[in-house]
Amino acid sequence: MIPWLESSDPFPPSNKALHDPNGLLAAGGDLSPARLIDAYTHGIFPWFNADEPILWWSPDPRMALFPTELKVSRSLKKVIRNRAYEVRLDSAFTRVMQGCAQPRAGQDGTWVTPVMIEAYTQLHQMGIAHSAETWIDGKLAGGLYGVALGRMFYGESMFTEVSDASKIAFVHLVWQLKRWGFGMIDCQMKTAHLATFGAVEIPRPDFMRRVSNLIQYSPAPISWQFDANLKDELEADA
Repeated sequence: MIPWLESSDPFPPSNKALHDPNGLLAAGGDLSPARLIDAYTHGIFPWFNADEPILWWSPDPRMALFPTELKVSRSLKKVIRNRAYEVRLDSAFTRVMQGCAQPRAGQDGTWVTPVMIEAYTQLHQMGIAHSAETWIDGKLAGGLYGVALGRMFYGESMFTEVSDASKIAFVHLVWQLKRWGFGMIDCQMKTAHLATFGAVEIPRPDFMRRVSNLIQYSPAPISWQFDANLKDELEADA
């Protein structure tokens, strides 16, 4: 059994999360900015379908990517070097979430519901949630969004309309986060896709120790922009 949270109830300790399903910690509560910030501070995130109550998770082990250990395949390096595109930060946050909400192959629904979009848009307006986007021929081609606290970034979801567009945005974001001194990117659950970029599983206690340290650092600039020479440097590396 997991506890049901009323509006003022604190989260239970993450070590109380279920093993099956892995990481399910609590249900209920709300998606207010204060509740979401408190959740991420404690390594917890919401994940639920439209027909479910709010469900809160803290899996063990946890998938994470250290920016200094990013891996970029030879084929993606070629795309980054040769394709015509523009990368932006925070120029279309809600549109990125709406793109992430579109049904995927083999899936009937989405957990990026209108309620989630509204909640994270509030965080975006507060300078806490951010999007990275790839634009091709003046159109949004793909991107991702997540939450930043201190020098910790929590990745949430990504989408693509054009092959490799979300990967381009992701690689540029990781490089920029590395420049800003971010120490870790939360990838939540293990996926083969993220593993190709160098993401690894780490024990929840290790993950939480790192989170507790990184969120204490002063935040990155409120107005996020890619460094002017970042694209040139990345393409040269590719």
